[in-house]
Amino acid sequence: MAKPSIPQGTRDFSADTVRKRNYIFNTIRSVFEIYGFEPLETPAMENLDTLMGKYGEEGDKLIFKILNNGIGDPKNSEKSKAGFEKALEGKSSSDLTERALKYDLTIPFARHVAMNHGRLTFPYRRYQVQPVWRADRPQKGRYREFTQCDADVVGSTALTNEVEFCHIYNEVFNKLGLWDYELKINSRKILTALATICGGVSKMTDITVAIDKLDKIGLDKVKEELTARELTEQQIATIEKYLLITGTNEEKLTQITALIGHVEAGKKGIEEITWVYQQAANVKLQIDFTLARGLNYYTGIILEAKAPAEVKMGSIGGGGRYNDLTALFDLPGIAGVGISFGVDRIYDVMEELQLFPEAVQSGTKAIFFNMGETESQFAFNIMQQLRGKGISCEMYHEFAKISKQFSYAEKKKIQYAVIIGSKEIEQKYCLVKNLSTGLQEVIIFDQLFAYFNK
Repeated sequence: MAKPSIPQGTRDFSADTVRKRNYIFNTIRSVFEIYGFEPLETPAMENLDTLMGKYGEEGDKLIFKILNNGIGDPKNSEKSKAGFEKALEGKSSSDLTERALKYDLTIPFARHVAMNHGRLTFPYRRYQVQPVWRADRPQKGRYREFTQCDADVVGSTALTNEVEFCHIYNEVFNKLGLWDYELKINSRKILTALATICGGVSKMTDITVAIDKLDKIGLDKVKEELTARELTEQQIATIEKYLLITGTNEEKLTQITALIGHVEAGKKGIEEITWVYQQAANVKLQIDFTLARGLNYYTGIILEAKAPAEVKMGSIGGGGRYNDLTALFDLPGIAGVGISFGVDRIYDVMEELQLFPEAVQSGTKAIFFNMGETESQFAFNIMQQLRGKGISCEMYHEFAKISKQFSYAEKKKIQYAVIIGSKEIEQKYCLVKNLSTGLQEVIIFDQLFAYFNK
């Protein structure tokens, strides 16, 4: 008999984990709603041509393709068997696969806007909380199935949207207790200007893909990769100068202006970053010109949120401006900007830093001990009245030793134990024990709700 297992890079979530994840989801949703975003859900899978070519060469490699129905089934034709063998070799065509699991929420959102633009009210502000899939190598903080929380605005070029997203990041992370997070900002227009002075815009992808790996592989390896992509020594020296820009935000802006401010795209990018930085003055915003975000659809401001330095995690959110994304679906002229929260990474960070409130980690507030058939029937009616008023409670499933029932309650981290025996029924009160403090009190039945609701 095969040993039970799950696919690598996926996880089961226990009750404790689900409650903690829901705490994060609810915190993010509440901030999205306060800022006027409305919910949307899209299918788990998309047509393959909807996704391919939208994420750059690195991203396209990580798309989970779904084989067409019947491919590789020994009961089907020799053609299907041959197709399966081709798929195993990494080859892809419409007779093999026409669908894929969604890689992120942004491209499916753009597809939704393109399909429904006649019925939407613009600017359209939507948020989405759903799982996505990437054929990545599983490691700490990186999974093949994970949940994203996105918010986007389409139909507006106003930089006020970028400022709002900076504040959304700040409010969510502060509510979660991640006070020391980092929020970095750059502009793809600045990267375009860098490419312009380093061989032309055609070098944009080569440069950004390499720069995006800086944190992982270091400057020397980035230079080696740029050499492999046929950039000259002089071009690589310019990029190195760009990557070594340091100092305060104001000092960085001065240095970048001297380097690429004479290029129109660079001038515009610097103006936009300066405006957002000044308007989001209450947010800890850090200008970082090494930020590249290697996704082809970004056209303007890009953002990335990083975990507190004491946790080796890296990015826990990111996004940016994509002014021509819906043009990929024959709907040009609709500007967009959005951000995403990496909930799975945020969870790992909060778990490591022990930031989850104690109340989040318990579901049942009170357990009614089973003191016998007559007593349990009476206690059940009391319990139902409390449930009707929103107090989560349960009853031990059978008559058993008190010690066994206490042990069950402690393992489930239940806060209160309620004991109603024959004597308590007769005198219309119960014993309530706070299992975290050990304090035991006598409470009359009519006051139980007020006691638990204090």
